[in-house]
Amino acid sequence: MRYSENEPRGLQSACVGANRVCNLAPTTNHPSPSYNRRMTLKEKILFHQVHPAKLATDSIAAIISLYFFWQQELIIGLVTHFTPPPIASGAVIHFANLEPYKNSRLGAYLVRYMTPTAQTLRLAGDLITVFAAWYHSPLGIAAGLVLILAAWAYGLVLRG
Repeated sequence: MRYSENEPRGLQSACVGANRVCNLAPTTNHPSPSYNRRMTLKEKILFHQVHPAKLATDSIAAIISLYFFWQQELIIGLVTHFTPPPIASGAVIHFANLEPYKNSRLGAYLVRYMTPTAQTLRLAGDLITVFAAWYHSPLGIAAGLVLILAAWAYGLVLRG
């Protein structure tokens, strides 16, 4: 068994035979720079979007607030729709370990496809659902949800 010197710094590979089948594993004495530095605020803002607590808060706030918008309760609809998500964002950004998301396939997807345009489309879909609930339009709510889902998934279509 030999260790390859051509591997990226921080990784060692146990290479066997002429086919050079290698088992990559992080080393403890030479961690790669991406594992050794803290995440930037920009990275945290990007990766917090897929944290389960953030997704759950957004979904629950939307469902509850859409009920109030449907009932023409503007103030409570606005408070329930626009207050919990930023609080959840702040908590997740401040307290959650987002490294696993950054270092996952989902993290790579976010970096590549969750552009400002995609985020704007998600917001537009959200606002469409709010107005559709206010005007009692189930079809409008469905259209807003489709736009939100399309903004999340358009990278899958582009790759396909």
